[in-house]
Formats: sequence, structure tokens, C-alpha cells
Amino acid sequence: MMVSMWIMADRGRRQALVLILCLIELSAVAGQARYSIPEEQAEGSFVGNIARDLGLDVTRLISGKARIITKGGRQYVDLNKDKGILVIKERIDREELCGKTTPCSFSFEVILENPIQLYRVTVEVTDINDNSPSFPKDEIILKIAESVASGTRFSLESADDADVGFNDIQRYGLKPSDHFKVEVQNQSDGGRFVEMVLQNPLDREKEETHSLVLIASDGGEPRRSGTVRIHITVLDANDNAPVCSQPVYKAEVKENSPEGTVITTVSANDADKGANGEVTYSIAHVVKETKQLFEVNVQTGEIKVTGKLDFEKSKTYQLNVQASDHGGYSDTCKVVIQITDENDNVPTIQLMSFSNSISEDSPPGTTIAVLNVDDEDSDGNGAVKCSINSDVPFKIESSLTGYYTIVTEDFLDRESNPEYNLTITVSDQGSPPLSSSKNINVQVSDVNDSPPKFDHSEYTKTVAENNSPGLSVFTVSANDADWGQNARVSYFLQERDINGLAVSSLVSVNSDTGVIHAVKSFDYEQIKWFEFNVTVRDAGSPPLSSVAIVKIIVQDQNDNAPQVLYPVQTGGSLVAEMVPRSAEVGYLVTKVVAVDVDSGQNAWLSYKLQKATDRALFEVGLQNGEIRTIRQVTDKDAVKQRLTVIVEDNGQPSRSATVIVNVAVADSFPEVLSEFTELTHDKEYNDNLTFYLVFALAVVSFLFITCLVVIISVKIYRWRQSRILYHSNLPVIPYYPPRYSDTLGSATLPHVYNYEVCRTTDSRKSDVKYMQPMSQSLVSVDGAGDDVPQVDKQLSVNCSQMSTLQKPPNNDWRFTQGQRPGPSGATGGPEVAMGTGPWPQPPTEAEQLQALMAAANEVSEATATLGPGTMGLSTRYSPQFTLQHVPDYRQNVYIPGSTATLTSNPQQQQATAQQATQQALPPPQASAQPEPPKAAQTPASKKKSTKKEKK
Repeated sequence: MMVSMWIMADRGRRQALVLILCLIELSAVAGQARYSIPEEQAEGSFVGNIARDLGLDVTRLISGKARIITKGGRQYVDLNKDKGILVIKERIDREELCGKTTPCSFSFEVILENPIQLYRVTVEVTDINDNSPSFPKDEIILKIAESVASGTRFSLESADDADVGFNDIQRYGLKPSDHFKVEVQNQSDGGRFVEMVLQNPLDREKEETHSLVLIASDGGEPRRSGTVRIHITVLDANDNAPVCSQPVYKAEVKENSPEGTVITTVSANDADKGANGEVTYSIAHVVKETKQLFEVNVQTGEIKVTGKLDFEKSKTYQLNVQASDHGGYSDTCKVVIQITDENDNVPTIQLMSFSNSISEDSPPGTTIAVLNVDDEDSDGNGAVKCSINSDVPFKIESSLTGYYTIVTEDFLDRESNPEYNLTITVSDQGSPPLSSSKNINVQVSDVNDSPPKFDHSEYTKTVAENNSPGLSVFTVSANDADWGQNARVSYFLQERDINGLAVSSLVSVNSDTGVIHAVKSFDYEQIKWFEFNVTVRDAGSPPLSSVAIVKIIVQDQNDNAPQVLYPVQTGGSLVAEMVPRSAEVGYLVTKVVAVDVDSGQNAWLSYKLQKATDRALFEVGLQNGEIRTIRQVTDKDAVKQRLTVIVEDNGQPSRSATVIVNVAVADSFPEVLSEFTELTHDKEYNDNLTFYLVFALAVVSFLFITCLVVIISVKIYRWRQSRILYHSNLPVIPYYPPRYSDTLGSATLPHVYNYEVCRTTDSRKSDVKYMQPMSQSLVSVDGAGDDVPQVDKQLSVNCSQMSTLQKPPNNDWRFTQGQRPGPSGATGGPEVAMGTGPWPQPPTEAEQLQALMAAANEVSEATATLGPGTMGLSTRYSPQFTLQHVPDYRQNVYIPGSTATLTSNPQQQQATAQQATQQALPPPQASAQPEPPKAAQTPASKKKSTKKEKK
């Protein structure tokens, strides 16, 4: 253990002696620490490293939940468990804490748990010079006779300084010092009183009053001082001073004495007469707290109690009683008052650590509580004895002075006693003794130490066969003496095979309630009884379990009809028993043999003749089923005899079976055959035949209705499509021309061009409508960058745009005879001029091109009155197509992907050449050719022309 102390400058032999005694005491006590700090330290200031001084690890402080325990007072120091140090929690005023007592210290305990450890810490608070000396009065008035001799002493009220030691008052000074000087007298108890000594005689006639200043200074740094003014009035001669009867008075008084109790009486005598001989008494030179506890009668000198005396705060008091006459003379006597202790403090119990729950498997000696017992009285009044009630398995042990621990004395069993009420009683040894008690409740926590138990070790239950699946057979029940989770039980089946079947396929058990259910319907004929085990298990850790044997007995029910074994009933052949005509009475014809798979009376069978061709001829044995004749067979008896025998069991309700026995009354087998050949068997009809017929009819009807709906839907769809095409104003004629290569042979056209011609149904109204392209990749001819929905513009604007965006023909557009559109057999020179080639018998592609031109011609007629206009065409790649002068389709051929026109019209060719010259294009190198004959119209073109004429 390391002791950290803060020591100021040497305070003298007394402080050194106190320090040596403290060190000796600390070295003799284990588990203690002592520190020294100055007063008035700021909050959070370092006090000491408690972990290092006590030899503890910081982790131990945290895991042990270290905390500071104080005895009902204020907590000035706090514990920082993370660093293991003590810090100032609240500003400490040494004067408030201890007053004049030195050394000043306070103690507290540091307690740790798991395991419980207790350490006592004492902190000494050293004084600093934070208080100035002060006098009880601001002014002292004295009356001194002029006849007073030099050396006469006058008692003055001393100053009070709350500090102690070197910071207390060290010296007094008096100014001016012409007639008086100040002297300080030390008392045996360490106190001081101040006397003013007359140095030079007074002369009232020269100076009637004197004004002095008394200065009290301490020895601290910085030095502090206090002053009081002394006013002296010089009186005429009074040459005798009061004298106390004895210099020291001693008295005893009990603590808690009521106010007004007389302690003692002091007295003084004055040899003077009259007013100069009258003596008055007052308490002087004592601290404020003492003056509040005692008072002296001014006239009689009786000292009485005026406050509450407490032996625990102070055991002795010393009073300075001053006896004064009216002439200014005085004398001082000491009164020592001893306080005797009374048993007035009840012992207190404070729980330092308490666990209100303890596991039932805790070993003896387990600590459940640590408590502190304190009695502020002294000697026998403060000696305490602590005990607990004897009807509990606990005992109390003393650990440190004033500390006790409550531990278990025996093993605990929660099932027998789940809780204990402990009464802690503490009493002192005073007269009469005082005591106090405290009740605590200790709960015993459960441990899974009791297995669940069934109400019965074996269960037997009878269940009727043919029960419904899921039937609740009965309930097994088990109890667990534990509590909570340890007492929650669950039921399980132990899997095993019963006649080749798993037990879980026969029964099941509800894991929560223990209800056993039948999984399937039991059949007595298959299994008559079975046995299985049910396990109950609790939810503890580890879980405990027990087993019960369950036996299920299946009770037979009359659920099986008798079965006829003989005679065998066959559907394909007829079996007959022969009885000769010479059979006597009681002749055994045959025997009906039947069995019943049930048991007991449910299997008792009886036989009866239900129907017969001749009831007077045969009888059936009630118990054995034998068919015998009951009379003599005659020739009149029919050869064919049909007997219906009913077999009944004895169950409730009874079940039965019938059998038909054919008997042939004949002597020979041929006679039997001739008689039974005419026997026809009943026809059996299949009950499912009607169902199949109805199903086939439904399928055929459904197929018919479906086909009818489909045909009608197709017809309606085609009709709607024809109506849409009939009312449409924008017919679309698609054309997909072949690929062509230029004359230079540099490359072929990379795309296939698609043209759509849009026109109105009534071209006489001189307007043009635009149709939205089928794909977003189609570009309107009225602008290279416009989208299709923006083509709905004014016609004049569109026409002007189309005229300005017209491109000249391509100068490199040259065709050989083999490259021109037409049949492969067309001839022509290699330098044929553009548009002068023949047009004999065009192929199918040419017919489509002619149809395109026919539509363009109709649009030209519609826009003839408007001047130059724009044809409503949309192209996939070519930006413009101008129909400023649309020629006849038979004389002009438009090349896809180009603005060049092949024509056989000389005027048109000349206009085209002039336009090419104006645009600075090189003229065509081919010479003029004679006008070729017009291309012959195909049947498709003729039909289109006829339709146009009709319109």
C-alpha cells in the first residue's frame, strides 16, 4: 500500500508528531489508504491513484462495480473507475468540515463486488490562508481610572481566524503606543487572550480620551489582518480590581441537557465600595459556537445551557468568564465544562451490497448481502451487536469493524421454500439499550433439478374400432416441480414399430397439452392392441424427462358382414347340388359355410332359409348351415329347386349375407343338363354407359359451338377491315424496287427505298393529306429534320419549301441497256440518253412502278390549279420528291433514291436538259434516241384505269 500525502511547510513539532502517529496507525491496518489535499480544490482535481495504492487493476474496479460509500454525510470525493483515481467531487471547506479541529480529515469506504472487497480511505484536508482575522466588535470602549498604575493589564476581546496553524493569528499590534502596549497570553489548552498593558500613567486633566487601533495579523501567505478601534475614557480613581474566587472552575453536564440547565456559578470580589465595588460577569475570548451553547448571568455569574449539547461533536468546552467593576478593573477566570455521553443514538443499518435473488444450487457460504452498522455513541453506548432470525438457512458474519456479511448456511431448495424473509436486528449496550431492525426478502431462483412426473406410470385406454381420424383418445398429464421455463413441459412420442407400422402413423400427441389423437381409423381385425411410450420433457437447460407407457386396446365393432365360403358364387357358370329322388327325410343336400372376421358375439352366425322354390322340401340348420330334406322327395317335385339362404351375425346391429343354392332333383346328370340349359342369366348393365354417352354429347356440342363462334368472328373481322379500307382517305401503295448500280461501278445502293403515295379520294378539291409513316424511321419530305407528326402544315408553306429544296439530277446517273428497268431482252446502245430507253413488256416490279406513277398523276391533276406543289410522299432515305410537273406515267420513269427522271417525251427531255444546264451540271453524253413506243398496259394497270374512270 502506498500512501500519498501532500505536506506544506513545517508547522512545528505538533504537526510532525501528528504525522508520525498517522503513519504508524496506517501501517498497522490492512486495506486502507490515506491522502492529503488542500482545501478549496476545484471539482475534478486529482486526489490520489487508488488503484495503484491499493494494488488493484483498473479492470478489477470496473468488473467489481467499485463505488464509494459514505456514512450519511456529503460525498466530497468521487471515483473514476476508468482511470482508477480519486478526484474532487465537491469543493471542500476545511473550516466548515472541521472548524478548529486539527488535523482535519474525513473517511469513506470503497467497496468492490464479485468477490466483495472493502477498503477504507482517509483524506486529510490541509488548511490554506483563505480567512482574515476578525474581531467580534468593530469598536471597543474602555473606561480607565487615572489612578491606575503603570503595568496594569486590560483584557481585550481577541480576534478570531477560522484558519488553523500557521494561517491562524500569529501576532497583535497596537497603534499608537504612547501609553499602552499589547501582550498575548497563551493558555494551556492552546487558546490565547489579548491584554493591553499600561506603560505610562494616565492624566485625565491632560487627555481625557484615547483612541487606539488593535491589529491582528496571521502568518499565511499572503498575510491577512483584521483591526478594531479602541476608545478609552479616563475616569477618576478606582484603585481596586475584582478578583475571582478561583482561577479555574470545572463542571460536568450531560449531553442533551435541556436549555436553562445551570452548570456552575463563578464569583469575584471587589474591595471597593459603592459603585466601584459592583462586579458584572461576561464570557470573553471564546468562539461563536461556544457562545451559542452557554451564557452567564451578568449579576450572579451563573452559567447555563442555551443550546443543544452533543457529546459526539465535542466532549469539552472552556469558557473565559470576565469579572469587571464599573471602574474599569476586571479579572478573568476559566471554566472547563466536561460533556458526559448519553445513549441517545439508535444504531443504524445500511446495506452496502444486496442480491435479492440467489440460485438454489448456490453452495453454503455464498454471500448475499454486505451491511454496515454504526452507532454514534461512545464506549458501551456505541458497542453494537448484529443478528438475524434463526429460522432461515443463513448466518451473519463480521468482516471489518462495523461491517457484516450475510451468507448461506446450508443448501437451498426452491421447491420447498421459494423465498425467505430475513430480519436484521442491531442493538447497542447502553442503558437502556437501543436497537433497530431491517427486513430484506431473498428470492430463491430456480434451477432445473426436478424432472417432470406423469400422474401415472402406465395408462390403458379402450378405443372402439372404426374411429374417425383425429379422435381425441385421452390425455396424459405430467407436472414439474420447477418454476418458469424449467416447469414448461412438452410431450413426445417415442418412435417404434407396431406390426410393421410406425407408432406415429397410428397416434399422435399434442406437445403442449398431452392430448393423444388417433391418426387413422383403427381396425380390430388388423391390430387388437398396441403399446407405446410417451416422453415428457421440460424446457430447462439441460432438459429433464420421464417416460410413461400407454396401452391402447382396440374394441371390436360389428363392421364386417358374414362371408360365404361355400357354395362359391360364380357369375359365369351355374353350380347345382343333386338330390336323388330316392332321398330320404333328413338327406344332407349341402352345407353353407360362412365366416365372420369379427370376434365375440359379432362373429356368431345363424342360418335361415329366406326363399325357396318349395319350402316344404328343404330346411337349413340354424347353427351349422346344413341343408337337409324335411320330407320324402317325390316325382312331382320340380327338378330345379332354388334356395336363398341368409347368414346373419349376432352383432348390434346385425349384418347378413345371402347365398343362392341351386338344387337339382334328379337321378342322372343328363337329366340335369337338359333342364338347366334353358336357364338364362340376368344381364348386367354397366352403370357408366349413360355417363359416357352424356359426356360424348357435351364434347361434341362444345366443339360445334366453338367452331361456329370462330367462323362468325373471322367474318366480322374481315367485314370490319373491308369497311376501314373503303372509308379510308389515304390508300397506301407500297413499292420495293430492286437494287441498281451506277455506271462507274463504284458501289451499289446500300438501301432499299420505300415509297408511299397518299392522296385524297376526291382529288378535285385541290388539297393534299399526309399520312403518318408506318415506322419512326420515315422522314417527311417537307423538311429534313422534322418529325412525322409535324407535317400538318399549310400547303403554301410546304410547296415553297419543296420547291426550294429541289435537287438537280445526278450527273453520274448512267444506265446501260442491261441496267435499265425492263425485260432482260431489251436492247439499246451503251450510250443511250437518259430517259430514251425502250419500255417493252415490264416485269412485275415495273407494274408496281407504273401503279405508283398512276397515283402520282392523279395527285398532279388535283394540284394543277395550285401551281407548284408538293406530293404527299414519305421516303425512307431520300429527303425530297417534287411533283412540280408530273408527266404521264407511261412516258416517265422515276428512279428510286434519285431525283433523276427517265422520260421518252422530247419536250420533257429538253426541259430537263435546260434545267441541268442552269444548275451547272455536265450534260449527258448519250445522243438523242427516237421516241420508244409506249409501254403496254398490264392487266393490273388496266383495272386501275377502269376504276379511275368510274370514279
